[in-house]
Amino acid sequence: MASTLYLLLLNLIMLLFSVTVMMALATKKSYIVHTKHKYNASMYSSLLQSSSNSLLYAYTTAYNGFAASLNKEQAQTLRSSDSILGVYEDTVYSLHTTRTPEFLGLVQTHSQFWEDLQQASYDVVIAVLDTGVWPESQSFHDSQMPQVPTRWRGYCESAPDFDPSLCNKKLIGARSFSKGYLMASTGGRKKLMDTVSPRDRDGHGTHTATTAAGSAVDNATLLGYATGTARGMAPQARIAAYKVCWTDGCFASDILAGIDQAIQDGVDVLSLSLGGSSSTPYYYDTIAIGAFAAVERGIFVSCSAGNTGPRSGSLSNVAPWIMTVGAGTLDRNFPAYAKLGNGKSLSGVSLYSGEGMGNEPVGLVYFNEQFNSSSSICMPGSLDPEIVRGKVVVCDRGVNSRVEKGSVVNDAGGVGMILANTASSGEGVVADSHVIPAVAVGKNTGDEIKEYASLDPNPTAVLSFGGTVLNVKPSPVVAGFSSRGPNGVTPQILKPDVIGPGVNILAAWTGAVGPSGSQDTRKTQFNIMSGTSMSCPHISGLAALLKSVHPDWSPSAIKSALMTTAYTRDNTESPLRDATGEALSIPWAYGSGHVSPQKALSPGLLYDTDTQDYIAFLCSLNYTLDHVQLIVKRHDVNCSKYYFADPGDLNYPSFSVVFGNNSVVQYTRRLTNVGEAKSVYDVVVSGPSTVGITVKPTRLVFEQVGERQTYTVTFISNKDTVDDSVTYEFGSITWSNKRHQVRSPVAFTWTNL
Repeated sequence: MASTLYLLLLNLIMLLFSVTVMMALATKKSYIVHTKHKYNASMYSSLLQSSSNSLLYAYTTAYNGFAASLNKEQAQTLRSSDSILGVYEDTVYSLHTTRTPEFLGLVQTHSQFWEDLQQASYDVVIAVLDTGVWPESQSFHDSQMPQVPTRWRGYCESAPDFDPSLCNKKLIGARSFSKGYLMASTGGRKKLMDTVSPRDRDGHGTHTATTAAGSAVDNATLLGYATGTARGMAPQARIAAYKVCWTDGCFASDILAGIDQAIQDGVDVLSLSLGGSSSTPYYYDTIAIGAFAAVERGIFVSCSAGNTGPRSGSLSNVAPWIMTVGAGTLDRNFPAYAKLGNGKSLSGVSLYSGEGMGNEPVGLVYFNEQFNSSSSICMPGSLDPEIVRGKVVVCDRGVNSRVEKGSVVNDAGGVGMILANTASSGEGVVADSHVIPAVAVGKNTGDEIKEYASLDPNPTAVLSFGGTVLNVKPSPVVAGFSSRGPNGVTPQILKPDVIGPGVNILAAWTGAVGPSGSQDTRKTQFNIMSGTSMSCPHISGLAALLKSVHPDWSPSAIKSALMTTAYTRDNTESPLRDATGEALSIPWAYGSGHVSPQKALSPGLLYDTDTQDYIAFLCSLNYTLDHVQLIVKRHDVNCSKYYFADPGDLNYPSFSVVFGNNSVVQYTRRLTNVGEAKSVYDVVVSGPSTVGITVKPTRLVFEQVGERQTYTVTFISNKDTVDDSVTYEFGSITWSNKRHQVRSPVAFTWTNL
């Protein structure tokens, strides 16, 4: 009896112990730990005072510190250590989801210049941090490419579904980083839903990589749309893929590990089509910290601005050492039409490629306020088959994915869908590869269709599709989804920097899923996607071209060239329009304008910025010294010796003037001559009547190539002429001669109004 009780007690103790252990494991999370000094992995493990299994990553280049799986008590203990500057819980970042070389003027028949430019890019390596790569894509062919540069230190890793032999002289690197995702998703105890591999089973990474530097592929198409030659911006540059994004997102610890490795591998350009919060301080922002380390080593960093436009202040990736890229349209479109029973034919867009509806109208239905709200946006299971069967359904945009709404209609027996924008998305429409006949329309058209469907006793519609149309006017137009300024972290830095092609972009695709996602059984080698995720790699590829022609240019010099030569008028010679409505766009949406690669190759003057300038900028933000050191990873930083009185004094190619309580703001800028010797530039100023602008001197004379000259600009707010309703206006400062126009946009903000 006693022995039985003993065994029962022992089992109970063991059970309680195992429950305690499981609870402790369950409360563990991944953290990024910033240390005062750089150590090796074994020293980090000893600092943890536990098994090395707690250590996820030991960062060596992009960050002084490590990532580890910790419970709250362990994290708090580390915070109290004199060796630790900060302990931050791992955060999640999200992805920002053919004809562009022609549209950008990069392809000219029999152009020797174009050929020479491509040849020069053989030695440039573009790192794409994304969802991985589909190496079998034709866009990664390496025909006629020379051997991989001997300086390259990266490699392609082996995985159950990825053989390193799939890499070649085009795709020279493929690696994956999943420890942060594993810890966050399963507590480190179970296998990932994803296979730990560089293979892209999402499609996003393959699309962005080949947009930047895909090899030329003839007769590329998405199910008959956009047929032509697909090529990246720098089709002879090398690609290295770093998979940091998984089913549940892109975790900061994995992103930082990817950046850390890319720097060590020897890349020249970092391309990140992902982002996080619009207001995170730079010392909390993993991408900003990693990008600083890259830029300091001469690596250009391009990041997407985000897809939460047209909401004001919605930008991500706004650090001044990052090229922040918004999205614009191409001069190519995919029109589709909805002909209503009242005789009106209304226009939209679509990439539907199956059998059409024919010419016979069918019933049209819209689930308005009398039904539940989930029916109006066509959420799964929300549509009544008795009402929907055999009809076209109007679905409001929002909440679930655009293509999923069509699947919901199809499951309920509907034969077509009209996807209607609401006020939040305005007039900006995106073409999708729908699984049923579907047309996407802007808000005004959608409102008209919904009114007809609600008031007509017998509403009908028939949908039709117009294929691919080129030379669309006006273009470019700023995409409605493209995130907008002002800069939520440092209002004195105008963001985004530029826009590039980001709407309906054709590029290579994964073989793992269909063009609309995992539920799509169709297979295609190419896909058409929209987002600042697509505009970002355009600029990454263009930066690679500039790097190949000007190998001595710094990342900030390349950025300056792309910004000061950007254009702000479309192909109708009108100021850039905004897809959200009829109004003209503003620099908070397009920054310096739309990139113009050929002009950027010879910008005349550059706003060149070095690491010390960025440190002075950080010291002007009222950060603690620990926060500044976290970003710059230097122990000798002294903000009392070198700092700007105002963050806007950074030598940036654009201006953002925040008057606040001050009516006078003065900035100094430094220009470097990369044009001809004995160049003379005169200044032209444009601004609103509410601000006086004085530039001294008004003429700059450069005797030598490489010579630097400074100028000072004073902005004076005329408060008497500022109406209470006026909170922002815009202008520009341009240095020009017969060969060059070096333009800087200026944003004015009155925060006290």
